[in-house]
Amino acid sequence: MGETLLQFQTPVSAPDGTLYEARACGSPMPGGTWQGWIEFVPVSGGVPVRSPRETTQPNRADTAYWATGLTEVYLEGALRRALEKPHAVPVPLPQPSLFAGPAPSAVVTPVDLAPASVLDPFSVYEKGEALLRNQLVALSAWHLVNIAVEYELTQLDMDTLNRLPAAELIELIVQGVRHEIDSPRPA
Repeated sequence: MGETLLQFQTPVSAPDGTLYEARACGSPMPGGTWQGWIEFVPVSGGVPVRSPRETTQPNRADTAYWATGLTEVYLEGALRRALEKPHAVPVPLPQPSLFAGPAPSAVVTPVDLAPASVLDPFSVYEKGEALLRNQLVALSAWHLVNIAVEYELTQLDMDTLNRLPAAELIELIVQGVRHEIDSPRPA
């Protein structure tokens, strides 16, 4: 709620010669700051007017201090602003959106969740079993499981394979590749 912070002793004259008593007023705003404006009451009676907001200050004390610095010339300008009709600000009608929401930031695509191996054990074995063993030793156990499953080198299920140590997985892969290569193919 607004309050009068300072009432000026000297009347202010409007452009048409009407005299007004001037009062600096203020009120708190959301967030704790204060706003200040000037109210003008016709000396000979009539409808009072007020200026738009003239200041925004951090608190009541600063708003009251602002009021003490207002000059006669400032008050005359504030009275002219108070007597003017408010400016009409054209506001365009809101246009409907073409879309219901923003574009997605990512596109979800289905991914084949089948395990993928990082090397072809058959092509490496063709260069030598020792090379295949050396390359398999460098891989983690989950890579070894993926190779065994993808190339169908065992009948063991995933749970069993995931419990085997890396050394057993390497041996399983090497023996599976050797068996496939050495087995005669049906004609």
